[in-house]
Amino acid sequence: MMKLSINSELKRLSPTNFWHILATGLGSGLSPKAPGTAGSLAAVPFCYLLGLASLPLKTAIIVVAFAIGVYACQKATDAIGIDDHGGIVWDEFVGMFITVACLPNTLAWLIAGFVVFRIFDIWKPWPIGPIDAKLKGGLGIMLDDVIAGVFALVVLKLIEVTFF
Repeated sequence: MMKLSINSELKRLSPTNFWHILATGLGSGLSPKAPGTAGSLAAVPFCYLLGLASLPLKTAIIVVAFAIGVYACQKATDAIGIDDHGGIVWDEFVGMFITVACLPNTLAWLIAGFVVFRIFDIWKPWPIGPIDAKLKGGLGIMLDDVIAGVFALVVLKLIEVTFF
């Protein structure tokens, strides 16, 4: 069986289906090049808005975004027929939310959060890589980026408390 191109696979998603729109990071995952990076970058303005909230509200938003993301990513995966397709990037949004949740809400920290999160999301050190490889479906799609976000947050908090 011939592998479909990225564009034909994404055409299986409905541009009017809320879950598909959300799973593709409001369309940012439709980028033909580096959709995960495009999704992470598209999350940055939302990260800034999240930074205006109190920590309890940020936590609630992240928990809801994660839960909704598991469902949305599963719906998109079912439509595409490929687990963890590159165009599904809501997990990058949630990973970015986690990364910057406890950092100062400045452009410099948002950029640092973007860079460090992308490093962990691409590198996938233990346990991110094994979880990504073994856990499938919406939960698997979301969980590896949640852990990457936690790792990125820890690194950035250590930098903040050590140097600033």
